[in-house]
Amino acid sequence: MKPWEAFDDATIATRVRDALERNLLYTRDLQLGVPGSHLDTRVFPKLPFVDASPFLSTFFANPNHIGVHTLQRSEGAFAGTQALEREALQICAERLLDAHPGSWDGYVAAGGTESNVQACWCFRNALRRRLNLDAKQIGLLFSADTHYSAWKAADLLGLRALEVPVDPQTRRMDPAEVARVLDEGKNAGVQACIAWLNMGTTMFGSVDEPDDLLGPLAAAGLPHHTHVDAAFGGFIHPLIADDNRLSFADPRIESITLDAHKMLQAPYGTGIHLIRRPFIAEAHTAAARYVPGGDSTLSGSRSGTNAVAVWMILRSWGSAGGRTFCRELVERAERLCEGLRALGVQHFRAPSMNVVTLRARQVPAALAAKYRLVPDAHDGPPRWWKVVLMPHVERTHVEALLDELRAALA
Repeated sequence: MKPWEAFDDATIATRVRDALERNLLYTRDLQLGVPGSHLDTRVFPKLPFVDASPFLSTFFANPNHIGVHTLQRSEGAFAGTQALEREALQICAERLLDAHPGSWDGYVAAGGTESNVQACWCFRNALRRRLNLDAKQIGLLFSADTHYSAWKAADLLGLRALEVPVDPQTRRMDPAEVARVLDEGKNAGVQACIAWLNMGTTMFGSVDEPDDLLGPLAAAGLPHHTHVDAAFGGFIHPLIADDNRLSFADPRIESITLDAHKMLQAPYGTGIHLIRRPFIAEAHTAAARYVPGGDSTLSGSRSGTNAVAVWMILRSWGSAGGRTFCRELVERAERLCEGLRALGVQHFRAPSMNVVTLRARQVPAALAAKYRLVPDAHDGPPRWWKVVLMPHVERTHVEALLDELRAALA
């Protein structure tokens, strides 16, 4: 990770207002062709406080960021806020995730699921075109702890899902098990793969070791591309870990998903798709001829407001502020783990993450319900309960949970 600068509130406000001035403004500019407008003033009247808030001003102006703005040509009506999106993406790709300048493309997506599917879509098309394969001859290789969007991607894109078991204690994939699953895939006709690694799994916050998956895949001799789902861990693991092995610094890693509506606390519906050049072209839809530069995204029209929110948060943080924010949450997670160790409660936590997962058999169901802990499954008896140390979870909440758990176990 490389540092990036924090801006003060006045600079952030000025940059956003300047960006809006560069956009098409429906209240100012003559525009008869764009099928959109500002928010409906009959339902959402533009009250005086809107102008005082850069974010609400952007929300009211309602910019449409259709297309990919890291490419040479895109919709010019919203060039101002598109520039803020590019800058936010540049911070994520080049500062947070160690990409070489200009080596990537991306866009602010509707969430991590869209970004994950987008990456698999690009890689499926690349493998299919280069190797003349049918979709079912391409495997999607991922761990059993991977987010369910892997199964969505396999279903939508016609890929063969190849799920690898994990060790119940370490949450790691055994390379021998990876090799076994690959052999089964090859016997079923798989001739190439999309490898899916995790930087913070949904239930455990575990961070995959790339060689556990990529070593056996290389030994199997299968052509492949590699994606990292960092929807949860992308805005904490690189800021905490001394050595982030799941970044663009590794030439094997070709795309990364981030979710700004988790650790970054952006509005829901704010994911980030980053991919090495030229793979975004594999999803180009030539039929989008009315869009300048065409469209290479899954979502098409999308909110420029969410992209501005990402930029505002990253510039408010700066890398130093981001580290401080994440360290406080990790310290709270470690305090919870200290208490659990003292009570003899089995649990799992990746050292760089703010997720703690507890063995369900040691936690009374009523206590889990009171604190709204999340089970690993709702369709049967849970094996694990999850605690996520987000900013609203204060140290007093951690101590209260430990006190009640101590009393229950006694």
